Order: sequence, then C-alpha cells, then structure tokens
Amino acid sequence: MYDLQPYLNTIEDVIAQGPFKDTWESLSAYQVPDWYQNAKFGIFIHWGVYSVPAFGNEWYPRHMYKQGTPEYEHHIKTYGRHTEFGYKDFIPMFKGERFDAEKWVDLFQQAGAKYVVPVAEHHDGFQMYPSEISHWNAYEMGPKRDILGEISASCKKRGIELGASSHRIEHWFFMGPGKEFDSDVRDPMQRGDFYWPAVPGEYAQDLFSKPEPTDEFMQDWLVRTCEIIDRYHPRLIYFDWWIQHSACKPWLKKLAAYYYNRAAEWGIEVAINYKHDAYLFGTAVPDVERGQFADIKPYFWQTDTAIALNSWCYTENNQFRPASEILCDLVDIVSKNGCLLLNVGPKADGSISEEDAEVLLHIGEWMKVNGEAIYNTKTWRKYGEGPTQVVDGQFSDSIKKNFTSEDFRFTTAGGYLYATALKCSDNGTYCIKSLGEQDASKQANFHGIIRNVEVLGGEAKAEWSRDEKGLHITSGKKSKDPIVFKIKID
Repeated sequence: MYDLQPYLNTIEDVIAQGPFKDTWESLSAYQVPDWYQNAKFGIFIHWGVYSVPAFGNEWYPRHMYKQGTPEYEHHIKTYGRHTEFGYKDFIPMFKGERFDAEKWVDLFQQAGAKYVVPVAEHHDGFQMYPSEISHWNAYEMGPKRDILGEISASCKKRGIELGASSHRIEHWFFMGPGKEFDSDVRDPMQRGDFYWPAVPGEYAQDLFSKPEPTDEFMQDWLVRTCEIIDRYHPRLIYFDWWIQHSACKPWLKKLAAYYYNRAAEWGIEVAINYKHDAYLFGTAVPDVERGQFADIKPYFWQTDTAIALNSWCYTENNQFRPASEILCDLVDIVSKNGCLLLNVGPKADGSISEEDAEVLLHIGEWMKVNGEAIYNTKTWRKYGEGPTQVVDGQFSDSIKKNFTSEDFRFTTAGGYLYATALKCSDNGTYCIKSLGEQDASKQANFHGIIRNVEVLGGEAKAEWSRDEKGLHITSGKKSKDPIVFKIKID
C-alpha cells in the first residue's frame, strides 16, 4: 500500500512557501486566467471501463450492483452473476485498440476547441494515467497506455490547453451497493484497491451525509489529485458535484492552495471548476451541469454538457443533439459571460462515433466563419433580446428552446458589436430593437453611431437602415445555424 505521508508533507511545504495559503481569505486573491475567459469552447471526454458495457450511462458500475435496476438485470443476463463477473472483469475488455490521441485532438481542433478536459478518473476509481497510488490504472491494465499523457502531448503540439477531470470524490460511496448482496465488491479490500472503500448509502445532494468521508479517504483523494497536477501540469481541474460535502472543505482549500502555488511556480495560469457552492465564490470558476443561466452574469462561468442527452459516455442508444442546437447554446452562453465545455463519449475501442464526429465538424465549420463573434469576446451592456426565455439552472439542456429570428445575442470585440440571430429569418429580414435610434436624454440601450453592418459568411452585402424601431437588416444568407451580424460602431 502506497505511503501517502511523504506526498502529504510536500503538499504542506508547497502551501507554506507559496503565495496562496489554505484559507478562503488567501484563496480569494485568485484571478481567472485570460486564456480561459478568451477560449469560450472546450471538449470534455468521458472514456473509461464503463464504455465497455455501453449500457445505461457512465454510472453502470454503480447501477449494475443495485438490485432491480435495468443495469442489474442486463448484467446478469449478459455477463452472469456478480460473484462470477464483476465490474473489474470489464478491464481486460477495455483495450482501446483504436485509440489515437493525434486523431482525437485533430478532430477537437477542427471543431474549434481551445481546451480539452479528459476524465482522468471517474467515479469507478479507474485511473486513465500511470499512478503511484494504485495499480488499477490504464497504464498497467486494459489499454496499458498513458491515456492522459498522450492526449496532453497531442494538445501541446497544437497549442490547445489541457485540463483534467477528477470524479474520485464520489468513489467514497459509488461501489457501495455491491456490499448489499453476494458480489465481488464484498471481497476484502484496503486503500489502493479498486473498489475501496465502497461505503453503502445513497449520498445524493446531502451536504452532511453519514458516514462522512474519513481522513484516510480524503488524504488519498488529495494526493491522487496532486499527482495529476504535478505529472501533467493541467491548466484546468474539473470536479464533479460531491466535493460540496461538508467534510471536504478543508481538503478543497489545501488542493486549491497547492494547485495555485504550483501554477505560480511554473509560470502558468490555471483554474478549478466546481458546482453548487463547493468552493467559496471568487476562489474558483462555477460550473452549471447540463444547463445555463437565464441572464448575464458579472462573473465568468462554465456550462458542461454532452452531445448525447442521455449519457456522458458512449452507449448503444445515445440520443445525439443536433449541432445547430448546440451552437445556439454556445452563442447564448458566451453572451452571458460563460464558456461551453462539450462532452464526447468515445467507444470502448477508442474510436469516436460518426454521430459525435459529425456534430463536432459541423460546429468547426461554423466557427471558421463566425468564430470572431465567440473567441476573445466580451459581454455587451445586455446579453440579448427576443421572446424566447432560457430555463435557468442545471439539467435543463433537454428542454427544447425553439428560438426565433427575433432572438439575438450580443458580444463585443475589436471595436465591433456582434449580433447573432439564433434562427434564420424566412424572408431574410431582421430587426434588432436594442439598436434603434433613441433620444439620448432618455434611458436607453444604445446611442452610438452605426457605420456599417455585414453578415459573416454572407456572399452578398447586407442592406441596413435604422429608425426608432430598431436596426433593420436584409440578408440573403440562409442557414439552419445562427447567423452573425458584424456591426461597426463609433
């Protein structure tokens, strides 16, 4: 069993010697990196042992041990009893024989992504990189490759920032159902073993679930995360929801202080993603899972969602979203001071499905033409206008928004205002009410002088005029995707 103490000592030394201490007061001095705020669009990757059964979703390793679930019944029918074939027995089947980091990152670059966040360890406890802490990793088992390292190298070649996602905290309870009946999870285990600790319980959103994570588990969590930081120097660390548990607070502060101090030492700018109120506001970047905000925010934030509505990993029944809908979400999110982390779930063999690839390439083609309205932009005085209301908060990405040609989103960059129509007009005419001529003595949206209007990617010059009702634009461009108007303002 790996001795954690030397690494824990190093962590304390780095915190003691660096500019950030493990207090909320000290961590409040953190600043969000410019690269992150300018990137706007990144790719999330859920790929692991759970990709082998390709059934249900990435929670298969938990649900296969929950009696009465479809996963439980499917597992027995397909693979046999849990004493004969447990989750660990999928590992030899996880070969990743078609995994090619160069091809993956080429595709992500074509999609227009500026950062990539592979899942380094999911709830199941299988690490996608070589580790001193546990032998249950992709370098020693399954593909027998440093998946995170190969992706890191490919990103570095292309100037794409690397992040890493750790869902280790949920492993405290994730395999727990396997202890409730005769299964391989009941086998003797200690720290470093695959299923350890497998604490029974539901542990949903309760901040004070009992039994709470022990110091031994949290020390293991801290060292595992710092190992990723020290080995790969990721510019972004993403955490899933359960780090909000009350028992995690001291360890979250230690992790942030260590990470921010290491970044200062290495001369890089980094960020941490969190959900709910796991981190004190202002010490890291908040993330909204599968949803977005209804209004503009004065702070930078992120949405993480997936191309597939039903799962983060690949399954044989994935329900893929159209690229046009994802582009509307991207434009809406960026106009509200956010960025989009879009997930792809490769197949167990390491190939990316045709459906995922098609969506990514579609997004990339749009970005080639309209990216100047997304990358390196800032918010305007209002995020947009129009009749369609976006549902506020998480887990709302399945709600169809039905945008109209009267729904516009605004961004600014380089002396231009970008107004994006979220749906193409049937007759080619648009009216942006926020840019109408108005009396400067009255409270209004805009009093500037409009010098020119052009349509990005339009073959013909846009015709435009302005009156008190708004800025009127006529364009012959037809598209199923959002249409961007580039407006020169004095």
